[in-house]
Amino acid sequence: MNQLFYGDNLQVLRQSISDESVDLVYLDPPFNSNRNYNVLFGHHVATGGDDAAQIQAFGDTWVWTPTTDHQFAGLMAGEIPAKAADALSAFHALLDRNDAMAYLVNMTPRLVELHRVLKPTGSLYLHCDPTMSHYLKIMLDAVFGPANFRMTSSGSVRPAGVRPRTRPSGSGSPTTRSSSTPSRPKPSSSASTAKATRNTSPQSSPTWRRVRNVGTG
Repeated sequence: MNQLFYGDNLQVLRQSISDESVDLVYLDPPFNSNRNYNVLFGHHVATGGDDAAQIQAFGDTWVWTPTTDHQFAGLMAGEIPAKAADALSAFHALLDRNDAMAYLVNMTPRLVELHRVLKPTGSLYLHCDPTMSHYLKIMLDAVFGPANFRMTSSGSVRPAGVRPRTRPSGSGSPTTRSSSTPSRPKPSSSASTAKATRNTSPQSSPTWRRVRNVGTG
């Protein structure tokens, strides 16, 4: 293929990507984090603060609007497979017309299109955090079929400016400890992991495999 598309991925998927033509999808959508994300530019700016050297890439803030209302009505009227519509309707009954529901209304048709373009032997990796990952997993089960879920791989991202805690090996101060003082046993690997990941934000990447006609209603 060797093509790079720029624009709304829903339009690109519908207009430019053929059925069952993709081997691998890595999906890193907005997380509904209520933050604005900027693109940094390396230019030297004579005046102004840090903001002068960057522009906003996108705002990860979702609000239910009349446009969302129209989109939701269209999805419920047959624009997506029945099982996906059932899941979205259940979310609507649970969440009502709030910000999280607006996010799901935008994500659902994109997941449906990704199912269409993915080969029967293809895989999809979704990167998300706990803000919306549980809702997205249910929707992916509705689109791809629960049996096609493979795994969740979790990691941690340390917030900017937070450094890992360190201490001298053994016990006591390294300048005053006697050579006869026994050293403390080294912590187990699990304890080390617990220390290294404390105060970090978990991220997860569930994986689905596509099977022909699974989750198409």
